[in-house]
Amino acid sequence: MDIVNAEQSLALLQSVTIIELNVLMQVAPPMTLAETLTAEWQQRLQEDCPTLKPAARTAIINWLLGEHPETLDQLDADFQGITRQAMDYRYRILRARYLEVSPEAGHRSLMKRLGSLFLIRQKIKTWVALSRDRQRTVMDVVQEVVQELLQNDRKLQRQMQWISQCTPDPRLRNALLLASLEEYCLRPVRNQPLFVYRFVNYLRRTQRGGLTQVPAGDLVRLVSEEVALDETDNPVSLFDAQAIVQYQEAQEWEDRQTARLKVQREFMTYLEEQVEPLAAQWLRLYLQGCTQEAIAETLKVPIKQIYRLREKVSYHAIRVFSVKSQPELVAHWLETSLKEHNLGLTPNQWQHFWDNLTPTQQQLLTLLREGAKVEAIAQQLKWKTSQVTSEWSKLYLAALDLRNQ
Repeated sequence: MDIVNAEQSLALLQSVTIIELNVLMQVAPPMTLAETLTAEWQQRLQEDCPTLKPAARTAIINWLLGEHPETLDQLDADFQGITRQAMDYRYRILRARYLEVSPEAGHRSLMKRLGSLFLIRQKIKTWVALSRDRQRTVMDVVQEVVQELLQNDRKLQRQMQWISQCTPDPRLRNALLLASLEEYCLRPVRNQPLFVYRFVNYLRRTQRGGLTQVPAGDLVRLVSEEVALDETDNPVSLFDAQAIVQYQEAQEWEDRQTARLKVQREFMTYLEEQVEPLAAQWLRLYLQGCTQEAIAETLKVPIKQIYRLREKVSYHAIRVFSVKSQPELVAHWLETSLKEHNLGLTPNQWQHFWDNLTPTQQQLLTLLREGAKVEAIAQQLKWKTSQVTSEWSKLYLAALDLRNQ
């Protein structure tokens, strides 16, 4: 019996040992992104705001993560990086102006921040100068627009509901709401803060202008065409042709810069994929104003190889990328499109260029100007598609030489 009991005890001990080993060998499930961010923000808030209560820190973290933190793991790496940056931006706004300050001081900070936007300030000053109520200030109008946002904007209303779920502390709720308001109002939309568009919508709903809406009993007012942008500045005419021209030139310059940067990015990608990564590195340093010697020293390659790279990049830029790879993109940037700019030639140059073409070449340019596809042109001219591309390249380069004379 003792032997049987000993064997049973040994078997039980072995089974317990196996169970313990299985438990120990189980790998803990990986942390979700929300759990990782929570741990990181707990440590950061402990370092930045040691006087905050644990409940307040938890509320701030929940506010930063949003209503559905479980969806963060579904984002790709780029969007996860953007999410981290957005959380850091909102936190810096909260800490800089609204956290641990009185509601009155926080409200003044928000009004001052939104009222300091140059474009908004000038729009409000112009509108007040042309309105019946000349006593209103910029801050008055900003406060009215913000109040309308809180009442009508669905995104802000959802944000207010979420903030109320994050914390019952009214002081912290106020700080989180003011920080959310500033971040939302300053979001860029077509290179302008969102608050600018909300202000324009506010004007459309509140102003009483227009001859079809002249109030009964009121006299028609004569409004000066001049408005003072600032108390110390000279008045500016609202119908100043020079101001309109300057604005249009600024817009055109901005469009050209945007097109230039797009061409630069596309050409660098083309060099990396179709030529060699070293060529893209050479182009980046060249665009920064570096000399060939400085580029050779930076890239640690012989100077002869740098000059060969320059020739290779120049060849691909003129004869491949701008003609075959991305002709429309380059033509839009340089204003050398066939349809709109006659390949960038002046009227006299274009006439000289056109007169020296053969009838077939003229027919080719006419079809291209009309937007015909290469395959359709090849079928009509009874050419191969490679012949159409080659002939178009010759004509484009000939126009380029004529333009550069």
